[in-house]
Amino acid sequence: MAKRAGNMVHYRLGANHSIFWSAFLAGLFLFAPMIGAREESGLGNFDFREIIRKSKEKVFPAVVYVKCVRQSHESGKKQSHEVSGSGVLITSEGEILTNWHVVDKATEVRCLLHDGRAFHADIRGTDKDLDVALLRLRMQPDEKVVPYAELGDSSVLKEGDFVMAMGAPWGLVRSVSIGIISCTKRYLEKQSEYSLWLQTDASISPGNSGGPLVNTDGKIVGINTLGTFFGGDMGFSVPSFTIREILPRLQQTGDIAWSWTGLELQAIRDFNRNMYFDFTNGVLVASTDAGSPARHADIKDMDRITSINGETVNAINAEDLPAIRRKLALLPFGQKSKIEIARGDKMLTVELAPRKKGKIEGEELDCPRWDFTVKAINQFDNKALYYYRKEGVFIFGIKYPGNASNARLMQQDIIIEIDGEQVNTLEDVKRLHRKSIENISTRPRVTLNVLRNGMLQQVILNFSRDFERE
Repeated sequence: MAKRAGNMVHYRLGANHSIFWSAFLAGLFLFAPMIGAREESGLGNFDFREIIRKSKEKVFPAVVYVKCVRQSHESGKKQSHEVSGSGVLITSEGEILTNWHVVDKATEVRCLLHDGRAFHADIRGTDKDLDVALLRLRMQPDEKVVPYAELGDSSVLKEGDFVMAMGAPWGLVRSVSIGIISCTKRYLEKQSEYSLWLQTDASISPGNSGGPLVNTDGKIVGINTLGTFFGGDMGFSVPSFTIREILPRLQQTGDIAWSWTGLELQAIRDFNRNMYFDFTNGVLVASTDAGSPARHADIKDMDRITSINGETVNAINAEDLPAIRRKLALLPFGQKSKIEIARGDKMLTVELAPRKKGKIEGEELDCPRWDFTVKAINQFDNKALYYYRKEGVFIFGIKYPGNASNARLMQQDIIIEIDGEQVNTLEDVKRLHRKSIENISTRPRVTLNVLRNGMLQQVILNFSRDFERE
């Protein structure tokens, strides 16, 4: 099972590199005859240690330690805590690539460079879908130019190619682990919306999330993101091919601005579902979301999309799906695109006008003394709740012990009304919460109507007790 690897508090992905190095050096001795044979054949000198050293020296100075102060609401109240990860400088102006989960909900970001210089950084752009973030150092006009590394081309990688996973997990001292590319096109269910992964056996240790995956030419071929030890030491990186495609959008607007079509796609050979279809091209429509652009374009379940704006698309296996999803998500929203589909024996052309996907996670709000936090319902993040209420607010976290837990409120409760007033937005909750606190001396309770698993319930919340002071 894959896990995020950036937060040293929440992720445990360490490895004993001394064992690896012992095995690795032993491997060099075993391959020595082959190296000698290559030299005798006139293929040139081969000093693997020198190649690794030169590659490391190109990128190590660009590796950055990233430390953030993050706000969270999961525990039922707003809390701040420190998290850390890694990043890599990609321009002399101080632009840094890292992971979204390293800087998610950060209120402060500080970066420590290889030469000991420390900077505050601004978050220029983030994307949860790809788990990528772009930072920029707050540099003075006369500040010394920072070192940076070059983005390489991950599409030329082959299984067996040597790579290095770099990071700065505990501050100034950098780390490197060496391995090979195990798979260049790894598909992970529910983790491969718009991109496949580079799989490597180079260890991604705690705090190495956001660091670069580097080839033997000293170029960045991926951003390290996931790590796991189940079934062996495996790491997963976002390919530089994907990053190159979306980086200009992050640099220019801070947002990839994905388009949303409402299409759920399925490969022609679906091994996981044990479904195989007698087609040789196209991609199947498994379903369409209600009210989506796909529904408006009259695209139906089991249609087979064969081209998008004249460009052929094929998803024979699941590994082909992310590229097609990315192509659809990068279509200009609000503009009609021509989609050719096969429906039974007929070939049809429909016009699909995607909408902007927008935020894929709702905002959060702390409600002190009520002892719970709330979050806005989002169709991508809370599909089960969105089914019941397209716009609304639900209880995100509950403090224990606290007034909300005493009232038997539960996480995922959708708030319909507070004291008879309808609740649709976080601003509604904020206003009603403020009003109740102002009147706490005369009326220390509120009545909430909540929707729990589709059933309406009324709850009396008594907030006369101050658990923070007890």
